[in-house]
Amino acid sequence: MASLKASELRTKPKNELVKQLTALKSELSELRVAKVCGGAPAKLAKIKVVRKSIARVLTVYNQTQKSKLREMLKNKKYLPKDLRAKKTRAIRRRLTKGEEYQRIVAQPLSDKSGPASRKFQKRMTLRAAKKAANFPPRKYALKA
Repeated sequence: MASLKASELRTKPKNELVKQLTALKSELSELRVAKVCGGAPAKLAKIKVVRKSIARVLTVYNQTQKSKLREMLKNKKYLPKDLRAKKTRAIRRRLTKGEEYQRIVAQPLSDKSGPASRKFQKRMTLRAAKKAANFPPRKYALKA
């Protein structure tokens, strides 16, 4: 069996992929038996090709399964953890662009002072706020 292409595998339905996978696995077991029995060098070299083909089929199968699940759960409130964006732990905990700045509407001092001013205050995560409160910036006195 020649090396398989992932683009060709993506066009096949699920049951065909499973059939192909079982065929490749049986071929691999035959090649391993031939290896023990002292088979031809061509058969020994084919083991690597078959193993890579099995990996390719499994990869395509799993990717299609995940994409179908994502499509199905697209508008749901929660996603399973394995379907969420991985990124890094720090990025996942960071405030989003919308959460980063909070609009503060300052009330006018009197009716004659004009409309209320609108300012933005930069928000912090709970952890950053605790760190800022408990570990203020150090003040150094310089010797003259």
